[in-house]
Amino acid sequence: MQRMRSRQLETALKEFVAEAADRLQAEIDGGAEVGFELSEKPARRGEGAARLYSYSALTGAFIQEHATKLASLPAHAEATSLLVDFDGLDRYLVGMGGGADLARMKSYARAGAALRLLLEDVFDEQTDFDRRSAPAQYHEHVEEALARLEQSAGASGSEMTLLATLHGLTIASEELALTKGLTIAQPGALRGVPDGAGSPAFAAAAAGVSGSDRMSSHAEADHLLVVFTADEDDVNEAVARGRGVLKDLLRALRLFGDGRVTLGALAWARVGTGSWNPVALGAGGRPHGMLVVSAEQEDELRGFCNLVSRRAPDGNELAWALRRFELGCERASAYEALSDHLLALRALLEPEGPASGLLAGRIAALCATPEDRAKLTKRMLKAQTLERAAIAGTAEEHTVGLNLAREVADHLRALLRDLICGHLDQNLVALADELLARTEPAEPAVEETDAVDIPEPAPIPAGHPLDQLTQSALPV
Repeated sequence: MQRMRSRQLETALKEFVAEAADRLQAEIDGGAEVGFELSEKPARRGEGAARLYSYSALTGAFIQEHATKLASLPAHAEATSLLVDFDGLDRYLVGMGGGADLARMKSYARAGAALRLLLEDVFDEQTDFDRRSAPAQYHEHVEEALARLEQSAGASGSEMTLLATLHGLTIASEELALTKGLTIAQPGALRGVPDGAGSPAFAAAAAGVSGSDRMSSHAEADHLLVVFTADEDDVNEAVARGRGVLKDLLRALRLFGDGRVTLGALAWARVGTGSWNPVALGAGGRPHGMLVVSAEQEDELRGFCNLVSRRAPDGNELAWALRRFELGCERASAYEALSDHLLALRALLEPEGPASGLLAGRIAALCATPEDRAKLTKRMLKAQTLERAAIAGTAEEHTVGLNLAREVADHLRALLRDLICGHLDQNLVALADELLARTEPAEPAVEETDAVDIPEPAPIPAGHPLDQLTQSALPV
């Protein structure tokens, strides 16, 4: 079974080796020479006291001598940045004899040292670097050297790899390493993935998207792969840990932007280089919209994912609200998600209970400028009326109502993100009330776009199970 291999890293290394070969050959053509070392070999049996000598080309010393020029090559920067995240970097350095000062070397210095060792491996004991004079031999040496590099990251007998499909997200790069052992990649960026993982139709089915929904959401064209590796003795524990890591990643992606990112319900796992086995991840919702991460935003996303993983709340109102937010992201209908998101906002901003009618004003205080607070208050009151209609079954899905439900989700997302990142004080109620006390905004004129026609639900008889629940959502 072929190990998963990064096409992006392979391509970058090949480009660097080619550029380095041309640069070193130019030095040879300009009069530079590769030195030699005279070494003594032990005499073969029967040769008496005869001594044998051989000359070895000091190719490594020549490459080291021109290290500064090689570091200025265009392909050097990308190859170095990709090697920094290469799982087997330290093992490669040690195995190639370049790990003597490993403890004192920083990550980019290690990557640079690995590139020099790779060049030495390709051109071992050669006195010229002309890759065009014998192209077949050159390519053979490059492939063998890359294989030795790849073997240093070879999966141990206990290493577990978990691979899943990711929907509703677009990245600019072929691969995005978020942390050690966790990478997001384009479907064609990795070799050795299980059958079906790179197939758009299969991936769309794994995400629960079928038929006309695929055409509307472009699920067939827009899915990524997420790979997690862990070296643990207990495979079940490793898979459980992988599920937790994917859950944290999904949470961070949903908080990062406005796309409803989701994981496919089916993933694959294997131990070492064994066969892939399907793993059920469970329901992850259906993708809605697309979160686009540009090349300039990738470092920001990497830092944000790590921050969310470290600061995930536990056992308090924020943790409960975050869970309701995630449940809302997994609903098939925006109207169903509306109740989840309003419940989350009530947990954060309305401890007095829904009968107080304070939720809409506090949301507006935190999410709108003073001059727009009255307008946002009206919209949040409309959202609560829409929730009551949805509960009673009288709400019709239309663009205005869907936009209103998604606006509630956006405000909740912004508050959760700022709370987890530490930009807002945990006591949102006190902060909102303080902001409201500072100003007395004037009543603005209602714009036409504000006059949302939300159908009123039919009256619910007293004593009906929905009576208390729906009445609590009415504005006072």
